[in-house]
Formats: sequence, C-alpha cells, structure tokens
Amino acid sequence: MANKGNIWRVATTRNRAEPLLGSGMVASTATDKVWCWGDNNMLPYALSLIARNSVAHRRIINDKADYIAGKGLTCDAGLDVVKQLISCANGSGESMRSVIARLALDEAMFGNAFMEVVTDAQKSFLSLYHVDASTCRLARDEERVVMHHDWSQFRASEAVSLPLYPNFEEQADGTLRAVVHYKDYEPMFSHYGVAPYVAGLDAAAILYKTDRWNVSRIDNSFQLSGVMMLDGAVGDEDEAGRMVRMAEEKFAGNPGQVLFVLRESGEGDSSRFIPIDSKADGDWVKLHEQAESDLVVAHSWFRSLSGLDYSSGFSTERILHEYEVALNTVILSEQEQLLEPIRQIIERIFSLNASSLTIVNAPPMSTKPAYMRVWEARKADGLDYDESDPSQQLFLAQL
Repeated sequence: MANKGNIWRVATTRNRAEPLLGSGMVASTATDKVWCWGDNNMLPYALSLIARNSVAHRRIINDKADYIAGKGLTCDAGLDVVKQLISCANGSGESMRSVIARLALDEAMFGNAFMEVVTDAQKSFLSLYHVDASTCRLARDEERVVMHHDWSQFRASEAVSLPLYPNFEEQADGTLRAVVHYKDYEPMFSHYGVAPYVAGLDAAAILYKTDRWNVSRIDNSFQLSGVMMLDGAVGDEDEAGRMVRMAEEKFAGNPGQVLFVLRESGEGDSSRFIPIDSKADGDWVKLHEQAESDLVVAHSWFRSLSGLDYSSGFSTERILHEYEVALNTVILSEQEQLLEPIRQIIERIFSLNASSLTIVNAPPMSTKPAYMRVWEARKADGLDYDESDPSQQLFLAQL
C-alpha cells in the first residue's frame, strides 16, 4: 500500500500564489493577513464535526493516531538530556509520547499538525508543546503562524503570532519560541495539507446519515410513512390548520412522516391512511456497509485494527498480519515524519546526535509466551538466529 507524502514546513521567503480548490485569502479585513483554510477559513471546524458524528470515521482516526504514537519512546544510553525530554517534554509535565499522540491525531483528522518549540538564548532547556491545529492559520508572508481560539469570531487583540521554525522570536518572558508545521502533501495546495481521507468524506457523511436514520426509526417506533386523509368540516383556514397541527403532534414522525390532508366531508366518513410501504431496509444496510469499507480504504487503514470485523469473529492471525502490513506501510513512515524535526531541534539546541530517538512499537496482541528471550522470539518469527552467538550459547547451556 503506497503511503502518502508528508512534509514539515519551515519559513521561506518565496512568494507563491495559493492554488485552486478551496484555499483563497480571507476576505475579512480582520484576517486579511492569513491564508484561508478552506473556502470560508472554517474547514478544520467542519472536519472536526464530521469526526464527532461518524462512528467508524472517529474510530479509525483514534486508532490510527494511537498506533502511530506507539508505546513510548527510547534513545541510546548516555543521552540523559533526551531521556529527560522523553519523560517530560514541556512545563505542563506531558511526556513526549503524549505530545506526539496529539500531533498524530491532528494530522490524521486535518492533514496538518502544529508543534510549539520553546527554549532560551542560552539553550539551557527545550520544551515541546502540541498546538491545536484548528486554532492555527498561516500568515500571508509564509513566515509566521497566527493562533486564535475561535476563528468564527476573530479578534486581532486575542490572536497570537509566532514564527515558523527555524526562526525563533523572543517573548516577554525571555523565552525563544517557534512553531513547526507538519502537513500532508497534496498537489495544488502549497499552504495547508489535505486530510488523508479526503476522498472518503462522502462515505463518512453516509455513515452518519444512516445512523441518524436508524435513530429516527426507533424514535418513531418504526411507523410507516404515508398520507392521512381527514374528512371534516371546518369554519376557516385557521381551524383547519389547528386540526392538522394537533394530528401531526400526535402521529407524525421522521421517518414515518405523515402528510395530513384535510378535506370537506361528503356522504359518510372516508378518512383513511394511505401507507407508503418501503422495502429498502436491506439497501440501507448495504449502503452503510459499502460506505464503511470505502472509508477504511480512504484512510489507508485496516478493518481489523479498528474493530470493524469483531462481529464476524476474532481472528488473532488476521489482526497480527494486518498490523505488520500497517507497520511497514503507514505507521513507521508517519513516525519518521513526526520525529524528523524533533531530532533536528534537539541537535540544534543541545548539539547532540539524536538519531537514535525512536518510537517503541508493539502489536495489539502477542501469541508468544511472556517469558521468551529475544533470540527465542526471533527464531519463532523465522528471523535470523545465530546459534553460535556466545550470549545465546550461555543461555542455552543454563537451561
């Protein structure tokens, strides 16, 4: 499975025209210094709403980010400063794993992620903070990031602006700060990345709507839709409207919508309900299942890693197999792209070789006994096993 491209943005002095397809400059005079993220600058809000309303979509995003964040980080012995940063990445006491998990979540949801870098002139410390991507916009000069808590009610006095890494800017508290911008590459888009599941937006919407349809059916006690013909004499239109409203409040629902028609009574009472019977329940189920499959493909992910196939049986072998494929096609690549700027920042601030900084990965389950040694596990997995290795021979002799 081919993995999408990814870059992390650094400051540049080149001026490029914003491409087509929903990325123009903000028209408002209050925000005319930033590039619009989406046609109305509110695309992150729309993507967040979709993620909150579509069950399968949200599960895939959460699981994908969790696998990318791994089980923690490690580095070579002797890098005490890096180990300290792994355990406490910032003044809030967050571990580096927590920061990376949030960056991975933002990138999986928005195709963009932002990380604030804090140090001082003496380079005596380094802090890394996750910044909510929905609050960030890129300045028109492509040299800064503008942050605001609510872009629907932008106030310049409440906005905060920081330079893009590698440029730092001194703050009032004496610290030097910069922002790293991660973005998923997409042709024709030079300022913001595009969410990896962009081709599956319709599938996510279908999943949400089919779920809402089922909820509506339950709320309406699975009543049929139809037309209710009411016979009755009314004095005026107001009285007719009142009778129809009373009937709607008592009988109408969605689905199970009832159209009420009030007509002059003739000889006898010919009031009747004309049902509109639908046999399309099976089509709705198939539509839901097809949209779910399409969404998994759009995310470049796997069904068993998001719990979508548990109802058909729990297959340990399939889960482990798909995890190995995901690890080598998606997870490792995403991890490398997240860690690349962090390693460079550590090397720049502390003059240390941080190439050994890596994320620890572990499958969601294991079929090996917990007491197996490393070489036993390698032999069980069919990997290289050196029987003449002294340490292995010593272990075997002590059995």
